[in-house]
Amino acid sequence: MTINLKNDTTMRTKQAKLGYSWTFFFWGWFVPLFRGDWKWWAITFIATIALGYFTFGFGSLLAQIIFAGFYNKLYVYDLGNAGFLPADEFSEKALQGAGL
Repeated sequence: MTINLKNDTTMRTKQAKLGYSWTFFFWGWFVPLFRGDWKWWAITFIATIALGYFTFGFGSLLAQIIFAGFYNKLYVYDLGNAGFLPADEFSEKALQGAGL
């Protein structure tokens, strides 16, 4: 489900998805990199490399599956902390339903 967020201070709008991140599942730490989400890029990159190193690559796949389960929620939460608010009623209800 895609929601619209707007920052009243900077007048920027963003679209974000809620739920399981299939893009993260397939592309891994490239998703936060392309979104400009530097904090979660560093965390997922280090976790993927570290787990992959100690498990001959299998741990990185496991980390990717786990991070995909909650990355979208973390991304929207960080956008909310940066001043982005729901731009419409549908987005507001979707955020309330997701517990954000």
